[in-house]
Amino acid sequence: MSELQKWILEGEHQQQDFKFRVDNPKKIARTLVAFANTDGGRLLIGVKDNGKVTGIDPEEEFHIIEGAADLYCAPKVEFSTQVWQDDHKLVLEITVPASPQKPHKAKDEKDKWKVYIRKDDNTLLANKILLQCWKQEKNKEIPPQEFTDSEKLFLDTIKNLRRVTLSKLYRTLKLPKNKIDKLLVLFVTWEIVKMEISSEGTFYSIKEV
Repeated sequence: MSELQKWILEGEHQQQDFKFRVDNPKKIARTLVAFANTDGGRLLIGVKDNGKVTGIDPEEEFHIIEGAADLYCAPKVEFSTQVWQDDHKLVLEITVPASPQKPHKAKDEKDKWKVYIRKDDNTLLANKILLQCWKQEKNKEIPPQEFTDSEKLFLDTIKNLRRVTLSKLYRTLKLPKNKIDKLLVLFVTWEIVKMEISSEGTFYSIKEV
């Protein structure tokens, strides 16, 4: 069994996506950005969602991908390519590494620059807490030896609610929204609070030790 066939058997997941062909450079730019902003990934062009190899013209698809990375990703997303043959059909592999330059942005349907991430086999918009966490991680702030009363209240609230959305925290806590945002960012970067992002929404809970 070829390496290509092994990958196809894995199906689509957080680090792999199939494309029958690329006909919308803006849309593919979101996938490139999502891979770069998350764990990196592999794009197999010439493969249907069900894993059937249909084949493509690698040169034609490469030019579209290159244009998407150059024109519709900011900053530009780096990638490498390889062509695979399955019987008489060709598949273009696009490999995107996880980027140290995140956040990368791509344009949405209204031509507005947005940040995307990859979760399972979905390309999702990054929320404001995640974007602030990325900034906070660069500062590498050390957790205090003891938390303040408001910090303790914040953690107790999340613990009691078990799995909570940001909007629920806004409604529950008697604190300004920007204060809640700041506390949430700190506790997520300190790995005390867990952030779960999915197509259903973003949920926060106390991280199990």
